[in-house]
Order: sequence, then C-alpha cells, then structure tokens
Amino acid sequence: MSSLEISSSCCSQETKLPSSPPSVEASAGEPLEKGVNEGDEKSKDVIKFTAEKLSVEEVSQLVTSPLCGAVSLFVGTTRNNFEGKKVVSLEYEALVPVSEASIVIAVSSAHRAASLEAVSYAIDALKAKVPIWKKEMYEEPSSSSWKRNKECFWATASD
Repeated sequence: MSSLEISSSCCSQETKLPSSPPSVEASAGEPLEKGVNEGDEKSKDVIKFTAEKLSVEEVSQLVTSPLCGAVSLFVGTTRNNFEGKKVVSLEYEALVPVSEASIVIAVSSAHRAASLEAVSYAIDALKAKVPIWKKEMYEEPSSSSWKRNKECFWATASD
C-alpha cells in the first residue's frame, strides 16, 4: 500500500474545534511548508494513510508550532488480550504487532483544553464514520477473530 497524504490550510490562527470534519485537498506527498515568520504560520490539517510503521515523533513535529502552548497526542495501540485470549497481532491492510501504534492523532493549540478536546473529537469522529475492521490473531494456532468498531453509526454487521 502506498502512502496518501491529504492536507489543507486555513488562514485563521484562531483555535476552534470543527463542528464537522475539515475539508481536505489531495497532496501528492509534497512536504508541508512552515512559515518563515511566526505571523506567517497557518493552521494545517494533515491526514496520512500508510502501511509503514507510524512515527509518533514525526506526527508530533507536524503540529508543533511556536504559536501554540499545547500539543496533545492520541496513540492507539493494540491490546495484548481480548476476552481472556492472548492477542499477538492485528491484520488491517498490513500486520500491526501488539503494542505498536495503529493510529496517531496530534493537535496543537494555544492552550491544552482546546487541543485535548480536539484529539477526543478526532478519534470519536473517525470511529463513528469509518468502518474499521481488524482481525485479531491469537496465540493459539489458527485462532483469530474479526472485529469491527461498534461506534461506526452506519456500518451494520452481526456480532
């Protein structure tokens, strides 16, 4: 799977939580530009899908700004158990080992309350709108189970 980056910029430096997901433009892997002067810096939304190992540091650096006093991170990792069974890995489009990040969300803002609220909004919106299926691979030979995110409001499947 090749990586796809989507980014958008807006001119306002005011910190607001979106009431709906931000609009995005496709970017063919172009590097994000930072303003030369602090006053030139614009807010950015970056979404990157990749089969490569996720780098929390890289994502954190994307949102770090001298204009912001808070950087909040959510790092979703694989639990090593489910209903008493030991989980050794997950399968999405790529194998995700236990304890490795499967999603990283980073938000910066002038103050921590706004960035923490935005991180919560982002993960809740993702789980509500994207039907994420994962296959838990258990320690026992040939033992696995497909799971869906039950928060996805429109996806239907029998449990």
